Amino acid sequence: MAPKHRVAVLALPHVVAFDVGSSTQIFSTARNADNRRLYDVMVCTPDGGPVRTTTGFQIVPDHGLEVVNEAETVVVVGIHGGPPFEDGTLDAKLTEALTQVLSDGRRLMSICTGAFVLGAAGLLDGRPATTHWIHAERFRRFYPRVKLNPDVLFVDDGDVLTSAGIGAGIDLCLHVVRTDHGSDVANRTARRAVVPPWRDGGQSQFIERPLPELANATTQSTRAWMLNRLGDRLDLATMAGHARMSIRTFTRRFRDETGVSPGEWLARQRIERARHLLESTDLPVDRVARDAGFGTATSLRQHLHATLGVAPLTYRRTFRRQPAAS
Repeated sequence: MAPKHRVAVLALPHVVAFDVGSSTQIFSTARNADNRRLYDVMVCTPDGGPVRTTTGFQIVPDHGLEVVNEAETVVVVGIHGGPPFEDGTLDAKLTEALTQVLSDGRRLMSICTGAFVLGAAGLLDGRPATTHWIHAERFRRFYPRVKLNPDVLFVDDGDVLTSAGIGAGIDLCLHVVRTDHGSDVANRTARRAVVPPWRDGGQSQFIERPLPELANATTQSTRAWMLNRLGDRLDLATMAGHARMSIRTFTRRFRDETGVSPGEWLARQRIERARHLLESTDLPVDRVARDAGFGTATSLRQHLHATLGVAPLTYRRTFRRQPAAS
């Protein structure tokens, strides 16, 4: 039986408690088809002692910085205070430990303002990254060499991954589970946590968007209806008709609720459906294209290449999960 992948969740003083809880929950919940946990999750602090959260209580960890040296993945969660956030500096010992993660070829992640820690360690210089949009200008002042994009949910730069605030951290953790173990495991993990199984990292952060005018007049039921009909022809008039709204009202409310247009949302769901079929079935590419709503293999190839930079068969070879050796 293969050993579990070790994940160290690093909490600094002034830590955001939600980030600790959500990251540990997602990785601890991820299981294979035999209900075996796939990750060994360890919460640590720089000295192994308790740290105070931003919400008025302390977190008492089981580990100190030593587990950062042992873990295959290190997650630095958000902070709202302390030197990295306040003046852009970081303790030399912590900088050395995080730098060693990348030197060893291991994976480093940050959630929300955890990016300030990676930035202070110099590990984001020249790299694309994101953080919570509210703190983007502060981040740019401290770390001008980072290619910051505050308009996305998360950024996957290979061995370094960063996310925006709160809920985007869940998206990033599910993305990592999906990358490691495929769509089925990630979707089961999301269902256990009762969260959406997938939001594209390039999706915009929800930045001060107005609420729908009427709480009982939403596009939620139409989105659910669309998900069950991805292989059908779904034009804007059809979608608006199902929602019993004018095209103009439907388009406005859809964007208010999702942050994107109906067409953009539908394309993303079809890409996700195609990815799932490529990963989990042996269906020919033509059939995958039809079932996902792209019509032809050529159309699927164009959309997949535009979104992920790979062709369908290349994606299947890369992400198709083989049964684990017992």
